[in-house]
Amino acid sequence: MQSNATHESRGFLIAAPSSGSGKTTITLGLLRLLARRGLAVQPFKCGPDYLDTMLHAMAASAGETTRPGLNLDTFMASKQHVRSLFARHASTAEISVVEGVMGLFDGAEKSDGSSAEIAALLGLPVIMVIDGSKMAYSAAPMLYGFKHFDPSVNVAGVIFNRVGSASHYRYLEAAALDAGVEPLGYLPRNSAITIDERHLGLNTSAEYDRQGIIDAMADHIEKTVNIERLLEVAAIELQEAEAVPATARTSGKVIAVARDEAFNFIYHANIEALARYGEVRFFSPLHDERLPEADLVFLAGGYPELHAQALAANTPMRHAIAAWCRNGGATWAECGGLIYLGQSLTLADGEAYPMCGVLDLDTTMQEARLTLGYRKVYPAGAEGVELRGHEFHYSRITRQGEIDAIAEIRNARDQQVDTKLFRTGNTIASYLHLYWGERDNLANWFPALR
Repeated sequence: MQSNATHESRGFLIAAPSSGSGKTTITLGLLRLLARRGLAVQPFKCGPDYLDTMLHAMAASAGETTRPGLNLDTFMASKQHVRSLFARHASTAEISVVEGVMGLFDGAEKSDGSSAEIAALLGLPVIMVIDGSKMAYSAAPMLYGFKHFDPSVNVAGVIFNRVGSASHYRYLEAAALDAGVEPLGYLPRNSAITIDERHLGLNTSAEYDRQGIIDAMADHIEKTVNIERLLEVAAIELQEAEAVPATARTSGKVIAVARDEAFNFIYHANIEALARYGEVRFFSPLHDERLPEADLVFLAGGYPELHAQALAANTPMRHAIAAWCRNGGATWAECGGLIYLGQSLTLADGEAYPMCGVLDLDTTMQEARLTLGYRKVYPAGAEGVELRGHEFHYSRITRQGEIDAIAEIRNARDQQVDTKLFRTGNTIASYLHLYWGERDNLANWFPALR
């Protein structure tokens, strides 16, 4: 049960009327600014996004100190779990910064699972990011609506983005004051940081200076946003963190987790869940030639399509993974991991590359189309068990042999979807990214972890 004890802390949630308003740019810049000031900053992300959390961790780093970005998601986990996760990690920081998802009230169903729900759940003030490029006083009714639509949501301040000039900001500032929302400053248009936020993470080349761009974001924000007042608005009462329950599981296991430029879509809570079984050891399918000795191999999602040639060229690792799986080694593979375990991957230009050959299927990036959404998973033979996760990919399976499917999968509206959870031997693979932070079924699937 959640403790009623509280202590003073600081935190806020960055939200917007819609995607594309600049939430990620401003969040990254603020994280870097606060870290520069010597504050211990804990970043969070509403929703299932695993790319933003990687960027958050990078932006919040100060010297050798790095804090993981964590997901707060009330579809994939219960409200109690979200409260506990937030309290546990926020309690070790001086300030917590939460980036919202989509528009403030956009959830899986109406506002269920939205940034607004999470802000109310955690008692966080909301700082709105409004694209002011094509408006002036019309910002007043917009902000008034967001402030008053749900009394449980504390819309405490606003930062205007893409503002034309200081005089333009004065119109927006007046609008915010009349709406009862405190204006905290603005960001002028700046082509140096006008960048596709997805591209910021998609480009993994060594020449691409993500740290430099985050620094530029911070410099840009510092000039025209009132950071001192933001820190005052951010005062919160933080719930006392629950103790993590002791586990009765067998310890001493080793879990080998693929993590490199090609495989890096990992919920931090999943790593914490794996660590309850024993030691987590990271390895690189791109750069290593052998697997670590382990009881379970986890092939995370990521961008195998951006590194297909290098993955194919690392024949020793492909053979090692194939031998491990064919000899009964316990393996969990998600999305990019599924692709890597297949027979081949065809890129958009038609070039095909051999993969590990464990799963009798081929994938392609040709005629790419987005598959996206929350998922409910009902494992076969496990009555009453429901797991939660998310699906996001552009690739598709073009050929599939005889592979067992071991679960029924439904979307957030309880409609059955075509996505499969495959099993061959002790290898389980899917396009799904499951969240194990609360609902963990791994030991039931993999006796090696018991």
